[in-house]
Amino acid sequence: MSANRPPLSPLSTLIFASRWLQLPLYLGLIVAQCVYVFLFGKELWHLISHSVSMGEQQIMLIVLGLIDVVMISNLLVMVIVGGYETFVSRLRLEGHPDQPE
Repeated sequence: MSANRPPLSPLSTLIFASRWLQLPLYLGLIVAQCVYVFLFGKELWHLISHSVSMGEQQIMLIVLGLIDVVMISNLLVMVIVGGYETFVSRLRLEGHPDQPE
């Protein structure tokens, strides 16, 4: 099937290959995700260890902060997976038991 395709010009090849320049950006977002996991654990530990001495408003603010961390983390996953799959390369997850529907 590739024999029927005309060869790409060098400029077209360069432009198409430039999508791989985004890979370090997605890897950086994975590192940011790790930072958010650490932050979540730190805040959760703070909540657990100091909950007896905290008031209701203080607990509510910490819980809202935890929810914020989770929502940002979910956004990171959507951007990493969606952006990589759309702009860089297919992930080929068909049939993987952990693939969401």
